[in-house]
Amino acid sequence: MDFDALFQSQLDTLKEEGNYRIFAELERKSGQFPRAKCHDADAPDQVTVWCSNDYLGMGQHPTVTGAMKAAIDNCGAGAGGTRNISGTNHNHKLLEAELADLHGKDSALLFTSGYVSNWAALSTLGARVPDAVILSDELNHASMIEGIRHSRANKVLWKHNDPEDLDRKLSALPANAPKIVAFESVYSMDGDICPMQEIVEVAEKHGAMTYLDEVHAVGLYGARGGGISEREGLAHRIDLIEGTLGKAYGVVGGYITGSEALCDFIRSFASGFIFTTALPPAVAAAAQASIAHLKQSDIERKLQRERVDYLRARLDQEGIPHLQNPSHIIPVMIKDPVKCRMIADYLMQEYGIYVQPINYPTVPKGTERLRFTPSPLHSVDDIEHLVLALRTLWKQCAISHAVA
Repeated sequence: MDFDALFQSQLDTLKEEGNYRIFAELERKSGQFPRAKCHDADAPDQVTVWCSNDYLGMGQHPTVTGAMKAAIDNCGAGAGGTRNISGTNHNHKLLEAELADLHGKDSALLFTSGYVSNWAALSTLGARVPDAVILSDELNHASMIEGIRHSRANKVLWKHNDPEDLDRKLSALPANAPKIVAFESVYSMDGDICPMQEIVEVAEKHGAMTYLDEVHAVGLYGARGGGISEREGLAHRIDLIEGTLGKAYGVVGGYITGSEALCDFIRSFASGFIFTTALPPAVAAAAQASIAHLKQSDIERKLQRERVDYLRARLDQEGIPHLQNPSHIIPVMIKDPVKCRMIADYLMQEYGIYVQPINYPTVPKGTERLRFTPSPLHSVDDIEHLVLALRTLWKQCAISHAVA
């Protein structure tokens, strides 16, 4: 069989549908975020990045980079293997203690990414809790879906952010069935925030375990950056809080927090932990420094909120449609994959603005968008340049304006 021909045929179909993804070749420059050097031939040498998940620019904060450099000098580059083989580096334990404290939990466990932490934790819980039923919000992230699927546990979908539907689905299950309610705080594509208290109360009513993904909220919400669960005063009522080190904390890695028994259970049985090389000690040190900084500094969060509010106001003034939500994520709706790709290309090539188009399967067909994430390091001038570029392209591409 000609496998390459098969591969190319499916890639050609993806291109025809407008859903083929092209990655810009960028080089982040230390101390210059959100600027980056661009290596693409048809774009300016320097571009402004508008879609980074390094939401607060902590990946280049001197406290974070300094901690990483010091750890490299002290420990070297790598961890040497899995923690089962090479042992637990001291920096891993320090970071896990920092994370447990962040969420007010007894324990924490590190993974190589937020995707892996969700996949490993949910697949282990579903597989090893006898007769478990996992109730998953219908818009949960792919990592949660894959973890649930791999567990082979019974799965029940409930309507997005709908506690009443969750209550109905829980009521329909046997009273003695172990139930796990899995949901997110901030949903990254629409930027909506879950009704957390209502969800927790429904889960408690039915004796269900709560599994909360806070990856797009940690560092950004709450007095110390503990996420929406901290902001709403609910962290102590949630059994497992999962998060990432690769977004607002600016490094890489994932984690879970919970009771000693829960984290030890996942540590002992999750293949995604047991058989994966541990995070480099320097990464752990940098993440710990970032978390510790954002526990006591609110400057970055306040300035980010100001930039988000300003960009929303300017988009409204120009009639450029964006999804209204209470988070830091601003989805500008295009609703056409070809136009979405075209506008992103024009922004890059003509204006030095980098934003990645979000198409199917990340979002449903017909909801294609540009996803903007203003940071504290974007200036007012940056925002004005972006909005004026969008205004020009909206006219040239004949895209509908928002109705006032």
